Amino acid sequence: MTNILIGAISGIVSGMGMGGGTILILCLSLFLGKEQHVAQGANLIFFIPTSIVSIAINIKQKLIKWKTGLIVSGFGIIGAIIGANISINLDTKRLKLYFGIFLLCIAILQIYSLFFKKEKKK
Repeated sequence: MTNILIGAISGIVSGMGMGGGTILILCLSLFLGKEQHVAQGANLIFFIPTSIVSIAINIKQKLIKWKTGLIVSGFGIIGAIIGANISINLDTKRLKLYFGIFLLCIAILQIYSLFFKKEKKK
């Protein structure tokens, strides 16, 4: 039941464009006790069908700028390969630490962005 709940929440958040993978990795490592490497691998597999569905919906609504999408995708693939190689060579403790720092930075940016948008509207 926990697996289904984690998958559903991650899928919903991912469909809203808010980084469902981050939630998936966090839930798999904290609640299910999976190693960070395993959680990140599962996230990569989870990402494939959610991406396909998102792309299909955006193509149908004519919201894709193909030139920009291809450039970003190309560099994303290069970054994924580099990141995977770095991740493989890190022990689990360091990978968890770096992932935690990454999440903290994203949270700070989100909070700052939310505050800045409210100030800008006034």
